[in-house]
Amino acid sequence: MQRRFKVILEKNESGGFTVTVPELPGCVTQGRDRKEALEHVQEAIAGFLEALVIEGLPIPSSTIVEMDEVQVSY
Repeated sequence: MQRRFKVILEKNESGGFTVTVPELPGCVTQGRDRKEALEHVQEAIAGFLEALVIEGLPIPSSTIVEMDEVQVSY
């Protein structure tokens, strides 16, 4: 079965990226560059879903993840 997940890539100050998966809380990984981070998150998602199946827990249904920007004065 194929599923698509939205991921958030955050560039780290020390280099590399941290990647989170909003639909799978706790599914987080890193990579030295964007390509490696995306490869790692695919592996992390697969492992996360496999763990849910082993534990007999439901796989979350797709949610709509929206991103936007806001401006603040400080």
